Amino acid sequence: MLYEWIKVLHVIAILSWMAGLLYLPRLMVYHCDAPKGSPQSETFKVMERRLLKAIMNPAMIVAWLAGLWLAWDGGWFASGWFHVKLALVLAMSGFHGALSRWVKDFAADRNVRRPRFYRIMNEVPTLLMIGIVIMVIVKPF
Repeated sequence: MLYEWIKVLHVIAILSWMAGLLYLPRLMVYHCDAPKGSPQSETFKVMERRLLKAIMNPAMIVAWLAGLWLAWDGGWFASGWFHVKLALVLAMSGFHGALSRWVKDFAADRNVRRPRFYRIMNEVPTLLMIGIVIMVIVKPF
């Protein structure tokens, strides 16, 4: 029964993390158009920081801890599909790190990227998620 409750925790954490990974680059698209120092820009800074610190970081930590426990308890570490999933989750975590860096750049008014960059980056978590879901559900190898 504990396995199922940890799985519930893991899914909730993943949903929260994904929501942030999908929303934060979209905020950055709009933030690019706000003049530096404007009230709108300052509002985006608060929104980005709170989303990252209050939702995304805790959700990522819980997702990792619960996921590793599930993999250990389920004996998945020797499975090929799990190795691919783990690599994709590591890439997702790296993307999370890049978002953290970009939030700091915006906070310091150092952003040099155009809105198009963040529109393209907004697709990265979706592509990673598709691969992860395929590995977990289909377990192709």
